[in-house]
Amino acid sequence: MKQIVVLLTLWLATVTVAAQDQPEYRLELGAGAGLVTYQGDFNNNLLKGMRPAAMLVAKYKMNPRMAWALNVGYGQLKGTSTNEKTWYPESQKSPIDFKTALVDVSAMFEYNFWPFGTGMEYHGAQRFTPFVALGLGLTFANSKKTQDGATNKQSSAALQMPIGFGLKYKVGDRLNLAASWIMHFTGNDKLDGVSDPYGIKSSGLFKNTDCYSMLAVTLTYDLWAKCKTCHNDRD
Repeated sequence: MKQIVVLLTLWLATVTVAAQDQPEYRLELGAGAGLVTYQGDFNNNLLKGMRPAAMLVAKYKMNPRMAWALNVGYGQLKGTSTNEKTWYPESQKSPIDFKTALVDVSAMFEYNFWPFGTGMEYHGAQRFTPFVALGLGLTFANSKKTQDGATNKQSSAALQMPIGFGLKYKVGDRLNLAASWIMHFTGNDKLDGVSDPYGIKSSGLFKNTDCYSMLAVTLTYDLWAKCKTCHNDRD
């Protein structure tokens, strides 16, 4: 009986070592593409007016469950007050059309529901996991509003709070595929070129302001292997 216990112990030890024979990586770098949608005074439909967007992604992985992500994205918002059912004083005489070039810089904290990895670098890691994200960022916008044949251009910058969720899949040992939907709540009411359309000034960082959502797919590559022989776990 003792011999069986010893053999089982040795077998389990061998499996554990074999399951962790790959290094853990601290950094992910990559890019992605997707769709950006304007939500504001002239649109409250999450699927209406989707436009192409592109982004660069960098992630620092603290452990298989948590990571800090930095996203830099570019896209265009486009919309019109035509057929808008809400009554706005400024758009009663003639419709308002706008087009806005958008640059998004977001720092987010990502939490994976399950440890993310191949299972060969961290015991119990899964190739597939859902995750949630929350953070802060900046939105830079150049809008062009057209009304009565006249065009008005303006630039703006504001704080924004991204919040959303997604799915991750480990395509290869160092290749990661992710799909996410992130809503960006901005402190900017000028993304559509129109500020305070009712003519009443509002107070509060995110009160009566414009928002946008991003539906994106990203592909990243693992870099910066963690030292397995170091005593300091942060190395």
